[in-house]
Amino acid sequence: MIGIFDSGVGGLSVFREIKKLLPEENYIYYSDSANCPYGEKPKEFIIKRAKEITDFLLSQGAEIIVVACNTATAIAVKTLRENYPDIRFIGMEPAIKPAAKMTQSGVVGVLATAGTLRSDKYLNHKAKYTDNIKFIEHIGEGFVQLVEKGNVTGPEAESVVAESVIPLLEGGSDIIVLGCTHYPFLLETIQKVSEQNRPGQITQIIDPAPAIARHLKEVMEEEGILKSSYDAPGHTVLHSSGDPTILENFFKTI
Repeated sequence: MIGIFDSGVGGLSVFREIKKLLPEENYIYYSDSANCPYGEKPKEFIIKRAKEITDFLLSQGAEIIVVACNTATAIAVKTLRENYPDIRFIGMEPAIKPAAKMTQSGVVGVLATAGTLRSDKYLNHKAKYTDNIKFIEHIGEGFVQLVEKGNVTGPEAESVVAESVIPLLEGGSDIIVLGCTHYPFLLETIQKVSEQNRPGQITQIIDPAPAIARHLKEVMEEEGILKSSYDAPGHTVLHSSGDPTILENFFKTI
C-alpha cells in the first residue's frame, strides 16, 4: 500500500499522477486539514505532525510514503528518513533543474510557501543553478486557502493569483515553477492571468508531480513492492484530521 500525506487536499495533485501511472496499487491518503496550511507553521510543529502522520500510515499498512507537500518535505523529510530507516520516503522537489534548462529568458519564477522558500533544502538546491539563472520568488499568498475551498477559477481566484504571478512576469520569468502541491489546481487561473498580462507570450508552468510519480514507481521496483500482477484496480482510503467532506468532495473531482 502507498501512503500519501499533505497539509490538505493539495497532495491530490500528486496522487492523481501516481494513480495514472499505478492504477492497480492500493492507496491511503491523509489530509492534515485541521492544521492547514503548513507554510507559516513552526518547523518543530511540522516535524511533529509529519512523524505522527507517518506512524498512522504505517499502522494502516503503508509500505512506502509520499510526502506530497513541499513544505513538509523541505522541513521534515530528513528527520523522517533518520527516524524510519526501513521505510522509503518520496519527497517533493521544486522543478528548479528542468526550469533552468528550459528557460529562454534566463529568468525563472518560483511560486511556493514561505516555509519552502526559506528552507535549507530549497536554498541549497537553487544554489546549484544561480550562476547562469536569475530566480524570482513569490509566496502564493492565499493560494492554499482558495484550493481548500474549491475556489480555483473565477474573479476571486484570478485576483488572488494575479497578486503573486504578475511580479514574476514583470521580472522577466518565462517559466514558473509550482513549489506547492496545492498550486497545480490553480493552473488554469495561473495561465489565464499570465496570458492577460503578457499577451502573445507563452509562459511555461512546471508541475513536478509527474516526475514524482515516475520516481515513486522506480523506487517501488527497486524495493520489490510494486504489484507483480494486476487483476483489478486498486482501492483508495481517505483520512482527514479536519472535516472529511472537504477531502471527499475534492477527491471526486480529480
